Amino acid sequence: MSYIRFENIVKNFGQNEVLKNINLEIEKGQLVTLLGPSGCGKSTLLRCLAGLENVTSGRVYLDGRDITDVNPKDRDIGMVFQQYSLFPNMTVEQNVAFGLKMKKTEKTVIKEKVKEILEVVGLSDKIKHYPSQLSGGQQQRAALARAIITQPKVLLLDEPLSAIDALLRHSLQIEIRRIQKEMDITAIFVTHDQDEAMVMSDVIHLMHDGIIEQSAPPTMMYTQPATKFAATFIGHYNILSAGDFKKASGFQMDCGDVAFRPELIMIRDKPFEEEGYDMYFTGRIKVRLPHGNILRYAIDCNGVQIDVDVLFKKARLFPDDAQVYLAMKKADCIRL
Repeated sequence: MSYIRFENIVKNFGQNEVLKNINLEIEKGQLVTLLGPSGCGKSTLLRCLAGLENVTSGRVYLDGRDITDVNPKDRDIGMVFQQYSLFPNMTVEQNVAFGLKMKKTEKTVIKEKVKEILEVVGLSDKIKHYPSQLSGGQQQRAALARAIITQPKVLLLDEPLSAIDALLRHSLQIEIRRIQKEMDITAIFVTHDQDEAMVMSDVIHLMHDGIIEQSAPPTMMYTQPATKFAATFIGHYNILSAGDFKKASGFQMDCGDVAFRPELIMIRDKPFEEEGYDMYFTGRIKVRLPHGNILRYAIDCNGVQIDVDVLFKKARLFPDDAQVYLAMKKADCIRL
C-alpha cells in the first residue's frame, strides 16, 4: 500500500481550476520531485498535503490515514520553504530546537538531538551563530535541520534551493539527498529545474496545467518522454511533425510528431561510408552555440532546423553554411 496517496484531488481558486483530478501515489522512503513550469500546480499540491490549502474535492492519505481535514499541526509533516524562515533573534541551536520545544520535549533530550542533527547537516561549529551570521547555504541547512529534527513522517521541500547560486546549489542537492537516504526520510521536492530533478529524484512527477503529465524514474523520463510536453520540458529534443521529419531526412515516420535527441546524431563533413545507421541525410550549418562542454549546431535540412550536439574536445569546428552529413538510428526516434 502506498505511503502517500492523492485521490481525485481538485483545487479551485475562484473560477481557476489549479489541480484537475490528481491521482498520485508515493512510496515510503522515496524522494520524489514535482517538476514543472510556474503555475502548473506543483506547490499547490504540496500545500494540500501539508494542510496549508484545503482541497476543493478529493482525499489525501498519509500512512493509511485520511488527513484531508486534519489540522496542519497534527499531520506530522515537516516543510522547508524557499524563504528559510529562520527566527532572526534565535541562534542556530534555538531555531533547530524550536519544534521539539513546542512538543514539550525534555531539555536534555532536545540538547542531544540538536547536537546530533547539526552534525548530520554539518553545522556543529555554527551552533551559537545567528541567521545573519550564516551564508545562504548554511541557513538552508539550518532550516532543513529544524524540519527533520522532529522526525516527521514526510519532509516537504518547496523550491528550497532556487535562491542559491549554481555552484552551492549543486553541493546542497547532494547534501539533501545524502541526508534523506541516511535518515530514510520520505520527501517531496518541488522544483522547476529539470537538472535538479534529475540529480535528486527516485521518481519525477512532471506536472503541466494542473495534471500529472508523466511519472517515471529520471532516466526513463529523459529517454522515454510520453508526451510532446514531456519531450520539450525534459532535456533538449528535436521535435518535428512527421511531415517536417520527412522533409528534413527523406524518411517517413508513421506518427504525429517525432522526437530525437541532438547528441544521438552523428555529424561529418563527408558522406558516411560505414554501416550501422538507418538514416543518412545532409544539411547546412546555420548557427553554432556553446553550452558548457557541448557545442550545439543548428542545421538547416531542406528548410527544417535540426539541432546536433557534440563534445568540444571531439568536435571539428565546422564553419557556418558548411554542408554536413548526418546519420542517426531509427531506434533513437520517439514517436509522440
